[in-house]
Amino acid sequence: MALTHYYIKKAMSPFWAFAIHDGQHIAPEVKPFQKLTDEERLHEEDPFTAAFAEIPINQFIVGTSRFQLDLNRDLDNAIYLRPDQAWGLEVWYDDLPASLIHQLQNEYKRIYAEIDAAIQETIDRNGFFVAYDIHSYNAKREGPDAKIDDQKNPEINLGTASINPKWQPLIQDLMAHFRSEELYGKPIDIRENIKFKGGHLSRHLNQKFGEDGCVLAFEFRKDFMDEWKGIPNLDDVLSGKQLLMNSLTTLKTYFRL
Repeated sequence: MALTHYYIKKAMSPFWAFAIHDGQHIAPEVKPFQKLTDEERLHEEDPFTAAFAEIPINQFIVGTSRFQLDLNRDLDNAIYLRPDQAWGLEVWYDDLPASLIHQLQNEYKRIYAEIDAAIQETIDRNGFFVAYDIHSYNAKREGPDAKIDDQKNPEINLGTASINPKWQPLIQDLMAHFRSEELYGKPIDIRENIKFKGGHLSRHLNQKFGEDGCVLAFEFRKDFMDEWKGIPNLDDVLSGKQLLMNSLTTLKTYFRL
């Protein structure tokens, strides 16, 4: 039985939404070795990003915690075996058994093969693809009452560093669109590659399929929730989802759909 839970929802669309860090589930086989509490894991997970991704395009949603298997790292770092791989956190009580590591690594390879096949299928059917790789990030690491440094922490960090230059016109159209919209009832501070440049998933897909499309890595600052308590403002979650929904018009215009 698979240890990693995810689901794919296919639509007749050339576009994809990924939420690979949304999940909090730890498999029963892995749970006895996990040292972190649910609250400690939640602080570094990306809760509610699956809700952002629930827009009428293809969806890939992961229900398993990144603290079991992180699909946004390369294979050698996808299992946090050392604290330096996990923000200094001690993830395991004891060494994770080699059998579990081997199974998780095999699942990682199988999942990436499935993602590759799905993107290739989208290209074969439409001639191109665009994917939104949706994440969120903490900006109050010093504590719940910390003041956010807005210069270093945009409301939305758009990771585009690995995208083929041929898609620059599309990126600029999207940036213009987002800057014309509102988020949480006010103008949006969205900037490229300030806090993050895109993780392994976007780098992998942009390298492999970059002539035929691109993956944009969205990092929403956790303004839509209390990042320390894990409590969302549901209206703000819907605002983020609506923002991505509205941007589909720009994609359709660019590709003349």
